[in-house]
Amino acid sequence: MVNTEIPKNYTASPSSFSGTPHLTINRDVAVDLDSSNAFEGPEKLLEVWFSACSNSLPAASAPAGLKVVPSEVWKDMLELVNCKVLSIVESEHVDAYLLSESSMFVFPHKLILKTCGTTTLLSGLPRVLEIAALVAGFPHVLANETVGTGTAAKPYRVFYSRKNFLFPDRQRGPHRSWRDEVKSLDRLFLGGSAYMIGKMNGEHWYLYLTEPNTILTPPATPERRETGTKLMDLPMSNSTMKICDPYDDDQDETLELLMTDLKPENAKNFYLDHASAVAEGRYYQEARKARIDAAKHVGDINSFPSKPSNLPNEGYLKTIDENADVFSNTSSGPGDLMSDDSDLEYPEELTTEGHALGTVVSEACGLADVYPTSKYPDARVDAYLFTPCGFSANGVIPAPNGPEATHYFTVHVTPEPNCSYASFETNVPSKQTGRETADVIEQVVNMFKPGRFSVTLFEGKKLDDEMDSIASENGNETANKIKALEKQVARKGSRLDHIRGYRRVDRIVHDLEGYELVFKYYERFDWEGGAPRLGEVSF
Repeated sequence: MVNTEIPKNYTASPSSFSGTPHLTINRDVAVDLDSSNAFEGPEKLLEVWFSACSNSLPAASAPAGLKVVPSEVWKDMLELVNCKVLSIVESEHVDAYLLSESSMFVFPHKLILKTCGTTTLLSGLPRVLEIAALVAGFPHVLANETVGTGTAAKPYRVFYSRKNFLFPDRQRGPHRSWRDEVKSLDRLFLGGSAYMIGKMNGEHWYLYLTEPNTILTPPATPERRETGTKLMDLPMSNSTMKICDPYDDDQDETLELLMTDLKPENAKNFYLDHASAVAEGRYYQEARKARIDAAKHVGDINSFPSKPSNLPNEGYLKTIDENADVFSNTSSGPGDLMSDDSDLEYPEELTTEGHALGTVVSEACGLADVYPTSKYPDARVDAYLFTPCGFSANGVIPAPNGPEATHYFTVHVTPEPNCSYASFETNVPSKQTGRETADVIEQVVNMFKPGRFSVTLFEGKKLDDEMDSIASENGNETANKIKALEKQVARKGSRLDHIRGYRRVDRIVHDLEGYELVFKYYERFDWEGGAPRLGEVSF
């Protein structure tokens, strides 16, 4: 009987060391999970904040906030969304749920839920508000029964966003159109704002958000109007910009890359057959190396056991009676690695087990190098490779040698050529990485080589010393604050204009309540795929 647990001595394993993030795998769901019917890569993304930060939870709430909620309660909520939990990485500051359709992250003060395919994400939102009230103890009110719950916690802020769907006619529930999604959100929240960012006849992105200290919608009245969607297809002028109070967390930033038309050579990394070949080649390579080492020590290779049993402590799938390194980017077959491999039994799980092969892929494609363990020693990656193709991964990234904080990244890939898509999202602050945001974008884009991609960068606003000094000039405080903000955003945005191998097609900068939003769209120089597949062209 083979034990397919991810080994504790693997440096990227969520359970490598005591006191660091811990992995739990839901094998009832993970076994034989098939992605044959996957088609809609672009995800729906929901963030519900119940406090401005984890250090300022309401007195009535549980000390751990949302993290006090048992995983079984979240699993029941996800039934409404039509997805399952594959595995969970638990840490002090965030719990990362890898789902059958994307990911969920639970912090003490907020929940992030990202789902792809035909999932019904917004159908689970009333239940999230109810759980926050009844289980986590956040301040709540008796809600409008027509939205599906009698008790709802009062959120601090709510964000919902997504790219235009490729196949909108196949969506279900409240996701058949952007207008339906806005109506669904308006039934819950008062005073929300809806935006379409980008070209209606090109790549675009939808955003719905509420103001701080969100008010739940009272029972509907005949004169109530639905929220209109504002078009944001040009850089915002001075007259439309709004200066907000300094944001209390200048480390609050979220980077999202949405990539389509992946280069076939790169997309093949996310097929089960290719990943199995990579794992198999490494397995036999290490077996050969072990035999050679044995021959040097005992002089007779035939006296060494037929299966490698004592290999280096990095990157291995541990079984009951064997250790084999499978985490290296090579697809060499066994024939050119050993003269006699007939007595080696290749582990079956390296051709079928989603988490084991997910780890192979994360190493082979370069994902493990985005936030490497050399810089983030406690970082943990939980990855899964679907059958026959498709890939999902969550990363939990504790801050190294800094303030107590844990960030995340998440990656999802649909590699089929007729609908190829990949997404990358992270809230690891650029100040923490020591790199420019453009450098992170280039590293991720090089994994997939998309024909085109869009970037959204949300950053919490905080008036820095430069802005304060300029704002005091000539006594015209408001006008000078606007100039300072424009200068700050322009400087930051210009660094994103130059991504090697790509030309920027679109650039939009917008000032929101407490946030700066930058949206950019790029196409590869040698891309010959024609106009974007819009799918959804209206709302």
